Order: sequence, then structure tokens, then C-alpha cells
Amino acid sequence: MPRYFTDEHEWIDVAGDIATVGITDYAQSQLGDIVFVELPAPGTAVEKGKDAAVVESVKAASDVYAPISGEVTEANAALEEDPALVNTSPEADGWFFKMTIGDASELDGLMDEAAYKEFVASL
Repeated sequence: MPRYFTDEHEWIDVAGDIATVGITDYAQSQLGDIVFVELPAPGTAVEKGKDAAVVESVKAASDVYAPISGEVTEANAALEEDPALVNTSPEADGWFFKMTIGDASELDGLMDEAAYKEFVASL
């Protein structure tokens, strides 16, 4: 399953025509302890680069942007009970939502893991 990254520190895993979206380990480490996550409801249309979710930490609130356009099919209900999953497992159990892929060509503008690691190292 290919994984892509944005310059806003979201990751997206692609499996067929469904994608899973979350924030990177770097993003959660910058935010600090996550205390609340606001997720989009299934059926919500999201647009590439636009707000899709909100994550609040002890330091600040931050928007999570849609890496590509599509429709939300599932939100990670586990985050409502335990938002700290974003800290302990940001790139696995702490995923935010699953979505359909509206336009697969939008993936072309995203980074692969090697490019993302280079990007983070330059910050």
C-alpha cells in the first residue's frame, strides 16, 4: 500500500480507491499532548488542501488538511475515546479518517517517504 506525505505533515495510505489519512509523527511531536480531535462525518466531501479535521493539543489547535479530494467514508471513532492515540501511534492506530479517492492524479503532487524525510530534515 503506497504512502504519501504532504508539506503540512499529513500522511495518506492508498488501497485501491480508498485512502486513509492521518498526521505524521513529526506533526504530533510538534503539537505535544493531543487532548481532542474533531473528525469529519462520513459523507463529508473534502477538497485537496482544505480543512478536513481539527486536532487540539495542550499547546495549540491545528487544522488537518485533506491531502486529496474525495468523500469521507469513515472516521476513527477510537480517537473520540482516546485522542492520545495520535501521540502514541500517529502513523497507524491514530489515523483520522478514510475517504474515497476523487481524483487519483492529485496523488502526483505528494511526497514519498524519502522525500518527506528530506523535507523534515530541512526544517
